[in-house]
Amino acid sequence: MKKIFALVLALCMVLALSASAFADGYTIRIYSNSNSTERTTWLINEAKAAGFDISIDDNSVISGDTAAVQAANENKDGDLIFGLNETRWGQLINGQYENLSIIDWTPSWADQVGEYKYDGKAWGIVIQNVLMLYRNDELGTNGEELHFDHWADVINSGYTWYRQNKIGGTTNANINSAMLYAFTDPESPAGGISIDGWKALWKFCADGKSGGDDYKYGFDPLNKGDVAISEFYSSALYGKIDAAADSSEHPLLGALEPENWALVDIADGTYYIAEYIGLLDKAGRTEEETETVKAFADWFGSAELQAAWAEEFDSVPCNKEAVDLVYGEDVPEIYLIPNFALSTVEGTDMTYAAYVAAHSAEWTNIMTNLGFYWADASDARPEPDWDNLDWATLTQKAA
Repeated sequence: MKKIFALVLALCMVLALSASAFADGYTIRIYSNSNSTERTTWLINEAKAAGFDISIDDNSVISGDTAAVQAANENKDGDLIFGLNETRWGQLINGQYENLSIIDWTPSWADQVGEYKYDGKAWGIVIQNVLMLYRNDELGTNGEELHFDHWADVINSGYTWYRQNKIGGTTNANINSAMLYAFTDPESPAGGISIDGWKALWKFCADGKSGGDDYKYGFDPLNKGDVAISEFYSSALYGKIDAAADSSEHPLLGALEPENWALVDIADGTYYIAEYIGLLDKAGRTEEETETVKAFADWFGSAELQAAWAEEFDSVPCNKEAVDLVYGEDVPEIYLIPNFALSTVEGTDMTYAAYVAAHSAEWTNIMTNLGFYWADASDARPEPDWDNLDWATLTQKAA
């Protein structure tokens, strides 16, 4: 399926060419939420082989997009940021963080990322989406196929499902964005979501299975057979299934050709995000050092490097040339699901991704103030009195 020889040859060429394209001796400080230990180790080693010195924390130090942006804003030492999503990038580019400013920059591969761009500022590198999966064996639906109109239909499915155990985190936020998509209401005082939407999300939380701190994400409970339906993010799915037997007596089988699992067929589609890369305006950085940062970003977002990243971490690049290098005509099914993040919200001129960006703080405040997503079932909150809530207060951060 993958064009290994072409990929390796192209990667060797770009590494050889890049080594003389910039001045050395400068350590590039990077902030990212796409920073698992495996990713950071791989990137540090590949960058060093290409002649770049970089500094990036893995997720044992910085975990999630909020933490990455806050650390960059507080430390004021960053050269670039990559990862995040449209919600956070909209905030960055609009200057919502006092110490973070994205400088003008257009990479050599800008024409390869299609709609995934903030012209002149930030450029797409990886496409991610959230998935709803189910077991179709005796630990799941026992052969029944699942077809929903909307993500929130899971609450009436009759099967057990996983739900996250906290409000924060990029993946958790994206699951909530998918769940709330069918309930947008620009006139609603409840963060632009109908009250029925918040009721549905509450039921998702109240009746879903969390697993406490045993499950960081939704793959493990599905893989162990603890739930029939779960949510997970696309980029790690196939690698997780390949290693599924290491952590379960009843593992999911078949990555590209599923044996005992399937994607829930959801008419709406799913919520995609794109991860982007952009350069920070760092005080005291010389022009030569800035050119070094630009050279690194140009190298990292190139078709060859993004193909290697995708090959290593089971993701799909924004760069069309990189997609062709890795997948050719065999783009995985999980990346062919319709994308409602870029659909226009009725009653507005905004895409749903932009709508999420405009309301995400309110949604976080509502969920925090009402007590969504308790980790321990014994600490479950009483359901709110939906007819008598002060949404003007609930949409504000708690004192």
